[in-house]
Amino acid sequence: MTKAFVVGHPIKHSRSPLIHGYWLKQYGIDGSYERIDVAPVKFGDFLKDFRSQGFAGGNVTIPHKEMAFLSVERRTERAERVGAVNTLWFEDGVIWGDNTDVIGFMAHLDASLGKGWEQDVDTALVLGAGGAARAVVAGLQDRPLKRILVANRTLSKAEDLVRDLRPGSSVALETSAWEALGRVIPHAQLIVNTTSLGMAGQPPLTLDLSRVPRNAAVADIVYVPLETPLLSAAAAQGLRTVDGLGMLLHQAVPGFKRWFGVTPEVTPELRALILADIEGHR
Repeated sequence: MTKAFVVGHPIKHSRSPLIHGYWLKQYGIDGSYERIDVAPVKFGDFLKDFRSQGFAGGNVTIPHKEMAFLSVERRTERAERVGAVNTLWFEDGVIWGDNTDVIGFMAHLDASLGKGWEQDVDTALVLGAGGAARAVVAGLQDRPLKRILVANRTLSKAEDLVRDLRPGSSVALETSAWEALGRVIPHAQLIVNTTSLGMAGQPPLTLDLSRVPRNAAVADIVYVPLETPLLSAAAAQGLRTVDGLGMLLHQAVPGFKRWFGVTPEVTPELRALILADIEGHR
């Protein structure tokens, strides 16, 4: 039996076991996917030992993604760019790390907006400068955009992100002061919120979307609630919206393929299962 895991601290609210458990059942695979709570001070030991415990690999979530990046023996180019690892596996006797948040966000964007959506986008505006923002920017850099603007309430973090991800990119990567968003928004055909604003228990993200281009799309990686105040405001303006749940579902695909040898499909049934779980825990 093949075993995989998700490790974090805390970990009890992770929905990854529900996603992977659904796929294991759907594809009739003899395997398991377990939650493991590991405190930061013990994460190094966990990395050394998980193979001896019979695990083929697993997912890494908060607060271990940066430590995993520093600790694995080999990293994919994606993980190198983002500076964080969320997926682990063994290959040729060493631990590899990848960042599938990049794939997850872009796959959901493609599924929501349709292939070729980039043709209508010159400028993307990314709000936030944390790990999720780095994954989003890294994904957008691979598309034929002209410019990506990064705005964060602490400007220095946005400047760090741009410094780290700019090398080798054909897309212009720039910062924008949070206070200047009103001047920037009219030029953005894609707006992505990667901050916690709008999440249940957090203040809403309030933006004046009245001057956003009519063909623009607004995405939010928050998925509790599924329709954030930002997405609600975007829908009221007649803009296309992309919720945060799809990123969670699509980022799980590459890991499942690595550990269990099958490329799983993100289906409406899986989405409904996770939504029902979210509703049940509100």
